[in-house]
Amino acid sequence: MSAIATPEGTYRAAADRYDTTLAYRRAGTSGLVLPAFSFGLWQKFGTDYPYETQRDIVLHAFDLGITHFDNANRYGPPHRAAEKFFGQVLRRDLAPHRDELILSTKAGNPIGPGPYQRGGSRKSLLTSLDHSLRDLETDYVDIFYSHSPDPSTPLEETVGALASAVTSGKALYAGISNYPVERAHEAAVLLREAGVPLLVHQPRYSLFDRRPEHDGLIELADQDGFGLVVYSPLAQGLLTDKYLTGTVPETARARNSAFLSPDVIDDTYRERATALDELARERGQSLAQLALQWVLRLPQVTSALIGASSTWQLDHNLRALDFPPLTETELALMDTYGVHGTALRI
Repeated sequence: MSAIATPEGTYRAAADRYDTTLAYRRAGTSGLVLPAFSFGLWQKFGTDYPYETQRDIVLHAFDLGITHFDNANRYGPPHRAAEKFFGQVLRRDLAPHRDELILSTKAGNPIGPGPYQRGGSRKSLLTSLDHSLRDLETDYVDIFYSHSPDPSTPLEETVGALASAVTSGKALYAGISNYPVERAHEAAVLLREAGVPLLVHQPRYSLFDRRPEHDGLIELADQDGFGLVVYSPLAQGLLTDKYLTGTVPETARARNSAFLSPDVIDDTYRERATALDELARERGQSLAQLALQWVLRLPQVTSALIGASSTWQLDHNLRALDFPPLTETELALMDTYGVHGTALRI
């Protein structure tokens, strides 16, 4: 791999970036393949983290063969900061490789007090997309998502906006995120009728959040021909060794995250996570690597979204693909301790 601490504007992509063990998996019945691990800019890519550190991580991800970078208008802080950050990296470093990149963004979740800064209306979605293209400094995104369902807007309008984004050339594919199964199916049908098949659905999925198994989303992916790009596969860090002792490190996400609170790290969580950690150690891997390997065991899962606060962490997580397949006995044990709802506010 190429050196990562390169001065701005002098980056040269690793010549062997596609010679890694990183697999590429087809998104549903489409012609598009995505890397088994995609890089998400949900957290730690706002203005409260050093630009150079963020840049090194993103460029290192590309050097490792990660081609899919997932964003949203909400990501920061403040909102849109992550898109603006990536736009700088794209212009200064990755522009020669734009045709190798899958860039995705989302709209629909609140980003401000105004009535058009939220929701699934045509006005909100397409205006946000124009702003995202400006901030990302690109003419198009590869995937444009409706970030979450909006009950106050007819689904036909939301789907029509996604279809317009594709037919206008501002996006290549349409996606949805956080949609319940019935509404996801309705969206898939409407998109197919509009000639813009649903490419991917982005749900939360991990050993501690198994809703896609329980609510039928896995089966729906097969039925409607879309792939799953799952987020939070490590349950906000709960499926790492960070909290196994019962203490919360000062730098841990649980100290300052709106999505994870120290009070969920209780005895039940520690018992289950410790058992999973022991299995991982028996296999010669970390708990994080085991958890990532587990979500990718299903063919319906096209890609798992991961973030990173360092290049070391990125390297470590990608090595999850280097271990032998999970056996039936190991999967049964993981079912025992990978209990839906563990340490999560569902």
